[in-house]
Order: sequence, then structure tokens, then C-alpha cells
Amino acid sequence: MNQQERCVWLIRQLLREQRWEDQIEIPDQFPQCQRLLRGLMNVRPPWPADPEWLRIQDDYLQTELNSSVIPDATELPELEPGISLWQGDITKIKADAIVNAANNALLGCFIPNHGCIDNAIHSAAGIQLRQACQTLMEKQKMPEPVGQAKITPGFNLPASWVLHTVGPQIQGVLKPRHCEQLASCYTACLQKAADFQLKTLVFCCISTGEYHFPPQTAAPIAIRTVRTFLARSGYPFKVIFNVFRDQDAQLYRSLLGHSDD
Repeated sequence: MNQQERCVWLIRQLLREQRWEDQIEIPDQFPQCQRLLRGLMNVRPPWPADPEWLRIQDDYLQTELNSSVIPDATELPELEPGISLWQGDITKIKADAIVNAANNALLGCFIPNHGCIDNAIHSAAGIQLRQACQTLMEKQKMPEPVGQAKITPGFNLPASWVLHTVGPQIQGVLKPRHCEQLASCYTACLQKAADFQLKTLVFCCISTGEYHFPPQTAAPIAIRTVRTFLARSGYPFKVIFNVFRDQDAQLYRSLLGHSDD
């Protein structure tokens, strides 16, 4: 199978699984097929999957990944000891782990083709990621609290692991407890990564997107928390702050390489 044939085959199986064959037409053009496949994967509950479907999904996602340039986190220049900045797609960087800004259900984003990082990470990892998260949540029997961290394999991502953390959601005025919760997200992820003896960890900008935490306040908290953990633990981390927007890159660059004083 070529990529379009894989994509169409996967779509057909998903439509059959949901009994949507008569409701949704498969597009002729590959980009539209890709979008439909991602949307169907986004809305699929964490049901068991046929091994053949998973094999073809993995072939499809790995072929897509191999068509991209994948930087290695270990080779990124450091702006200060143990800390780097990288602007790009967090699903396309080789590292021991990346951080996902999750919701408290921890099952990924169910909105088809949504632009949040949770959706992007689950879409690139494959449906196994939602299944792994479901296993964790079944054991926990309660929503994931703010400021903690869970770990799963990365599956089809170039990162070996994914750390899932729920950041504070700002509705109205930013309060001191929101800042404490955000710092807790970073600390919990760092500690979990250290517990698993991971050495390269890529942080997204937790809570600054859909959860409306002001980036100008979030970035200093993130940097200060990472610096404190590195200094106190002595653990040989390389931490990468991942940004997507130019203004976030400028913000982090202005703060890194300077002391907190």
C-alpha cells in the first residue's frame, strides 16, 4: 500500500466500526483523506482495536513521520546549562519524553482536527495513546488533578514517552493559586521523568493556549521552576522549552540566559 491507500483503508475500517459508511463519503484527494482520518481517530473511544488496523496505522504514521526533519533534543544548543529553546512541532522532535497539556479526563481531545496540543500529540501517536491513558484512568477512578503528571509510551511519536499534566484553567482573574498549580505541573513532570531515568524532556507551554494562562506570566514560572529543580536535584537533565509562535520564542529567549535576580 502507498500512503493514500493506507489512509483510505484505515478510514473504511473506522467508518464500518462506527456504522457511518452511509453517512460519510471518502474524499478523492489525499489531503482531505488525511484530515478525515485524523478526525475519525480523534472521536474514536478507547476501544480495543484490530491488530491489522493498528499495524497499518503504525505504517501510515511512521511514513508520515519519516517524511519530516526530526531534530534530536540532545543536539540542540543550550541557552544556559541544561536548558534549550526550540521552536517547532512538538510531535516532531526526538527526545526521551515530551509533555502534553492534557485535560482532566486524560483521554485526549475528542474534537475532530482541533488545534490544541493534546489533539496533535494523540493524533501523531496513534490510537494506542488514548488506550494507554484509559488504562491509567480506570485504575485511578477519578479525574486527573491539576498539577500532577502521568506517563505513557510515545507509540508512534519520535519521543519515547509522553508526560501528561493538567494545567490550571484561567476563567477571569489570574490568582496566586493558579501560579502555584502551574509550577506544580513543571515540578511533577520533572520528578516523573527523573523517576524513569529520562535525560531529555521537552516542555510545551502548559496552560497558555486553550486554558488562557497569560504567557508573560507563565514563561517566568516555567523557567524559574525548571532552574530550581535542576539546581536542587543535580539530575543530569536536558530540558527543552518548546514554543510554536514567534512571540513565545522571543519571550523565552529574552528570559533564558539571565538570572532570576
